[in-house]
Amino acid sequence: MPEDLLNVLHDLMNLPTETEWVEFKEAGTTFDFELIGRYVSALSNEANLNNKPEGWLIFGVTDKPPRKIVGSHFNETPPGLDKLKHKISLQTNHQLTFLSIEELHTPEGRVVMFKVPPATRGIPTEWKGSVYGRIHDSTGQLALHKIQRIRDQSATLDWSARICEKATIANLDPAAIAFARQEYKKKNPHLVNDVDSWTDAEFLNRAGLCIDGKITHTAILLLGKNTSGHHLSPAIGQITWVLKNASGVERDYAHFGLPIILAIDKVFEKIRNLTVRHLSGETLFPLELTQYDSWVMRELLHNCIAHQDYLQGARISVVENDESLLFTNRGEFIPGSVDSLFARDALPDRYRNPFLAQAMVNLNMIDTVGSGIKRMFRLQRERNFPLPDYNLSQAGKVSVRITGKIIDPKYTRMLVRRKDLDMRDVIALDKVQKGNPLSESEFKSLKAKKLVEGRRPNLYLSEKVAAETDSRVDYIRKRPFDRSHFKDMIVAYLKTYREANWNTFEDLLMNKISDALNEKQKRQYIKDLLKEMRKDGILETIGKTRGARWVLTSEQ
Repeated sequence: MPEDLLNVLHDLMNLPTETEWVEFKEAGTTFDFELIGRYVSALSNEANLNNKPEGWLIFGVTDKPPRKIVGSHFNETPPGLDKLKHKISLQTNHQLTFLSIEELHTPEGRVVMFKVPPATRGIPTEWKGSVYGRIHDSTGQLALHKIQRIRDQSATLDWSARICEKATIANLDPAAIAFARQEYKKKNPHLVNDVDSWTDAEFLNRAGLCIDGKITHTAILLLGKNTSGHHLSPAIGQITWVLKNASGVERDYAHFGLPIILAIDKVFEKIRNLTVRHLSGETLFPLELTQYDSWVMRELLHNCIAHQDYLQGARISVVENDESLLFTNRGEFIPGSVDSLFARDALPDRYRNPFLAQAMVNLNMIDTVGSGIKRMFRLQRERNFPLPDYNLSQAGKVSVRITGKIIDPKYTRMLVRRKDLDMRDVIALDKVQKGNPLSESEFKSLKAKKLVEGRRPNLYLSEKVAAETDSRVDYIRKRPFDRSHFKDMIVAYLKTYREANWNTFEDLLMNKISDALNEKQKRQYIKDLLKEMRKDGILETIGKTRGARWVLTSEQ
């Protein structure tokens, strides 16, 4: 029995109960695999946060002090513990698993000691996509401020500027270097003749891809051969394209790796950018436009590359369906919100990968002045297409959807005629047409300008705007009638036909209730109406449940 390991065990057993990077379990004969996975995530994250070289999960010891060895028979028989490390690695990010699994056979019984590595700097350890942590002796979702503490560990270290010590210029793709030269000349036309005279090494230094001739992560990512990805590990230099049908079922996919600068066009070759036609209201002839503006697509993908949190070890993804493209990258949205970009002139004062971002500027890929997002919104508005949808609801992830069709022609006609609208109001109206919730400030602004009516979340174009956009019929259809109108209809029906069931009331009222409500809300509206009439003594029921018959009371 290794004496040093036994000493470690005794030291751990003497720790206080609130030690968040150690967990004791009796685990007599079995223990749930799912719980083991959650402990791996939690102990790994807490070891990182407490600056410990490892966390410990120990079976065969009681949890409460004074702790004592009671023995565990967990996975004691073949295949025993051999396959557990591998099974754990399949469900964690970066295939993180135990550093070691040790068995101690003491006089009091068998003890199993799982040594858990601390989370990698800047990358919280996940189990099945969720991040776990500890609060004293309880395990649950890791608090957001703790997740951010781990992620912030990489903020002062620019991953993209790090030197790949074992990489040389031979690890870079000659075709990618040639392409980069052409893009650099486009960005710097006054240097065209000079660029042609530079050696590859000189060009890479001047373009901000290498540092004093040393190969950086940026150089490998943008220009590296497809066999050079190991120099980026645990980061992944890859873009995944997925095609889904209307039901969300995957129909096709492809992965595009290094060099990323050449992979971009390969991704766009996969996307079906069809021609759509619509009447703008400014001419009698239909406009023919592609579903997606090429500059907008390119800007979105370049932003994903520039702002990806590569330390999370995830791919950038582009998901295509018949009506939209969804671009996703890992990392917080540094400006905080899209609204903040339009509400103030101040630009973000930092970038996640400043070295990479500057190199991409030098290669004519992005503009660090921060105008790219604003330009995307402006181009979509000029095309009379829906605006980009930024989804920032998932921590550590940014998703942007661009829609390749006209959702509501009435909104489009309004935007064509109302050139005076502030972009923030256009964004808010775009949310209304998509059925997305508005912030309090957006709602107040639209209401104050009488652009919408109704109650949140069921808003619709106001009567004034409806008149301007020739949608008066739609306005009347969505305008709510007084409840007494529907009560009169119910009473009139029962006076004629004596009784009715639930299906009858649906047939009678569903297509007459405001179209600002969805089907579920309409059914609830009818249900509330009938309850109210029964409470007021107008109706009564014969029978129960949905099959009950409704009749007028004897007083009617």
